[in-house]
Amino acid sequence: MHVAAKHNPKIKAYYERLIEKGKPIMVALIAAMRKLITILNVMIRDGKNWNQIN
Repeated sequence: MHVAAKHNPKIKAYYERLIEKGKPIMVALIAAMRKLITILNVMIRDGKNWNQIN
């Protein structure tokens, strides 16, 4: 399992929700990584740190 999907509560919940819906593991993992990238892009765009986003 990807580190973010294992240690980040929001990404982990998203990943597990996709798995529960019957998505293949790799599909759920890639979706979780894309969600993390989106969050990081927002952080860069807005100049905020992780605690300000979540």
